[in-house]
Amino acid sequence: MSRDEHGRLLPGRISAPRPVPTTIPRPEYVGKAGPRDYDGDDRYDPAEIERIRTSGRIAAQALEAVAAAIRPGVTTDALDAIGHEFLITHDAYPSTLGYRGYRKSICTSINEVICHGIPDDTVLLEGDIVNIDITAFHDGMHGDLNATFAVGEISPETTDLVSHTREALARGIRAVAPGRSINVIGRAIESYAKRFGYGVVKDYTGHGVGSAFHSGLVIPHYDASPGFATVMEPGMVFTIEPMLTMGTPAHPGTTEWDEWADGWTVVTRDRSLTAQFEHTLVVTERGADILTLP
Repeated sequence: MSRDEHGRLLPGRISAPRPVPTTIPRPEYVGKAGPRDYDGDDRYDPAEIERIRTSGRIAAQALEAVAAAIRPGVTTDALDAIGHEFLITHDAYPSTLGYRGYRKSICTSINEVICHGIPDDTVLLEGDIVNIDITAFHDGMHGDLNATFAVGEISPETTDLVSHTREALARGIRAVAPGRSINVIGRAIESYAKRFGYGVVKDYTGHGVGSAFHSGLVIPHYDASPGFATVMEPGMVFTIEPMLTMGTPAHPGTTEWDEWADGWTVVTRDRSLTAQFEHTLVVTERGADILTLP
């Protein structure tokens, strides 16, 4: 049973981790309690950026393959199998698999799940929305993206939430420019979300990515002035991944959340719907170049 009598999600049964051929290199954290502290730079040279782009392209194509299978009656574990198989057949390691003990190759976050939903035997139903988050590790680099999809027909209000969250990401990306503080990204996202009365999740953010899955660089999706004054520079690589909710914000611009006992699944406290979109990008002299396109 993966839903209660009100249709709210419950933890399902999680299958065993899927095997990865030994010929595919693993990130350094696999088999360990966590990744080592990252002491590198968030800026990359042109050759390194192209390696991240290759990983991002594999992840984006894997996302397309998973999205093509989304329909009522499909389990999230079946979606994980598709994403896993696509990655390994393209000589990429699923970055989430073995990261701090995470057992699956993608994240599947349905309806009220903000992020980090674990694929299991939950069956997708008509009217659901599901976020698919995939990161590929290839040639020493991670490429990370996610998107939210409709399962069959969804309500007009839900359609609006999904389309507005996609646009919030686009506005965050358009705010990227060298010499600007990273805070302008969140300011652009939050000001747009407020037009529709959406909550913005503050505690889960974008991050530096590349040779490390998470470098330590934090990209807030809300106006965090006067903090987060890091200045964007050409060559910086990070994700932007806003999470918007339909629930009443507990405080202006934020939404309360709960974490399940599995230590991963994060849900809105009022169980309202939430959507998310993400890209990995590099700061250029003229703005941003998206690295996670198919």
